[in-house]
Amino acid sequence: MKKTVLNQVHHQAGARMVEFGGWEMPVQYAGVIAEHMAVREAAGLFDVSHMGEIEVSGPQAFDFLQYATTNDVAALVDGQVQYTALCYPTGGVVDDLTLYRFAADDYLLCVNAANTDKDFEWLQKLLNESDFIDLKLINRSDEYAQLALQGPQAEKILAGLTQTDLSALKYYCFAKGEVAGVATIISRTGYTGEDGFELYCPAGGGVQIWQALMQAGEPLGLVPTGLGARDTLRLEKAYALYGHEITADILPLEARLAWITKLKKGEFVGSQALLEAKAAGLKRKLIGLQLTESGVPRENYPVLCDGREVGYVTSGTMSPCLKKGIALALVESEIADGEQALQIGIRKRQVAAERVKPPFV
Repeated sequence: MKKTVLNQVHHQAGARMVEFGGWEMPVQYAGVIAEHMAVREAAGLFDVSHMGEIEVSGPQAFDFLQYATTNDVAALVDGQVQYTALCYPTGGVVDDLTLYRFAADDYLLCVNAANTDKDFEWLQKLLNESDFIDLKLINRSDEYAQLALQGPQAEKILAGLTQTDLSALKYYCFAKGEVAGVATIISRTGYTGEDGFELYCPAGGGVQIWQALMQAGEPLGLVPTGLGARDTLRLEKAYALYGHEITADILPLEARLAWITKLKKGEFVGSQALLEAKAAGLKRKLIGLQLTESGVPRENYPVLCDGREVGYVTSGTMSPCLKKGIALALVESEIADGEQALQIGIRKRQVAAERVKPPFV
């Protein structure tokens, strides 16, 4: 099991640790609900060093990424970030990721932890099977620590530890700078739906930045925050999670990700299958459901209509903000677009649920 350099800090803070994608990571400190609400109301600090970082550089980097990913890389300028995905030729998803443009010939991909090796091998396969020869792929995941500072107080907390003008850093943009004296890529991105930053630094600098942020932020309500709250926060905002809303068997068009699937940009891996699926009409769609009775929907619970199973829950939880059960569910398209009464099967009960246009909060 791989460990981050921050593990001693987490243990000292009383974190409950779990294995996540081969890493030992904190799932919670004071408790998921308390941490969740701190991010919504003040700020939370996450150790997400388990995420993977892959460098793509060289004169053909742009052309290769335009072919390998679903979004339009041409829309980026230096210092911008793009949410995108890798697809199989079948249209299913290899992974979702964020793409950082440093220059026209220099990019960094931030990929999901459990998929890092798979993604790197997939990119290498595409490279080996293509005409792209003037290109370098380097898996730099072991070189980075990554911290996510999220919440309405995030900018105020970070501003005192960096010379970078955070007020000039727009959403989904990044800059190179220093945080607490450590060279850092400062990215105005996150996975919580709140304002905040994802900080990439050399692995050895993670502890220094963590401790400096906690010291500066505690008077403003900053708390250490684990993966448990990260999941409930992203679900309230209806953000996709690989292995749940997107998989090798789920098309991005089915998963509410048509906005990052640029079918008009030209050929990319999976584009033909996606064009055919769109032309034929999607058979399934992802929708938001909110329980109107007590209960907690969980992954793989069935969605029912008139006693017939019409889909399943991809992610579900008890929303700490709404104090109601919420779920994302993949259901038959006619049901997704209809008005029929729906239920979620929770153990031996059929619990009433209403369609809700995401996000939930």
